[in-house]
Amino acid sequence: MSKGSSRRWLNRQSRDPYVKAARREGHPSRAHYKLQQLDRRFNLLQKEQWVLELGAAPGGWTAWLAQRLTRGRVVAVDPLPIALSASNVEIVQGRVGETDVDRRIAGILTGGAGPDPQGVDLVLSDMAPNISGIRATDQARAMELAELASGAAHRWLKPGGSLVVKIYQGEGIEEWLAGTRRRFGRVRVVKPQASRPGSRENYAVARRYRGGC
Repeated sequence: MSKGSSRRWLNRQSRDPYVKAARREGHPSRAHYKLQQLDRRFNLLQKEQWVLELGAAPGGWTAWLAQRLTRGRVVAVDPLPIALSASNVEIVQGRVGETDVDRRIAGILTGGAGPDPQGVDLVLSDMAPNISGIRATDQARAMELAELASGAAHRWLKPGGSLVVKIYQGEGIEEWLAGTRRRFGRVRVVKPQASRPGSRENYAVARRYRGGC
């Protein structure tokens, strides 16, 4: 990042109301408010649910999930460390889709203390690509992450469950959405208020899973 870009980023951070709120309220990042807003809008979370969270670091979403799922459990997955310790959170450090990581996830979900044998109630993905600045490359990476989230839903989401995925407008997204609509009863694309207005970031909220992701 150039000095000019770094200065602009710091200025934007200093003015961002959600960055300020996260610091004031002790949340790991502004991402906390995105999930909070999605949860309140779509009533995503119930106390007893099991949730698979992808792209969990640094833990902004995980903290909200741990608070809300008082009788449920979170399996939080990310290659980076997740700064949270809670009795109802299982952390898997690694990239979903890799054989060893998927084996560890499956071990948690199908173990003696696992959820309903049919799977988890909700798959959440806040995974984002490492930005290169080359739009075509970055969009291809974002679509790969969306496909990884769909694959996780295919493996572990129970019938009737929900999938929430961070997506970016660009090549491939309409095809991905069409496939998602075939497998869920309802799909909405929304932009939480906590997302930066100028970003291409949106979230696909898919409900009533029918199978076959």
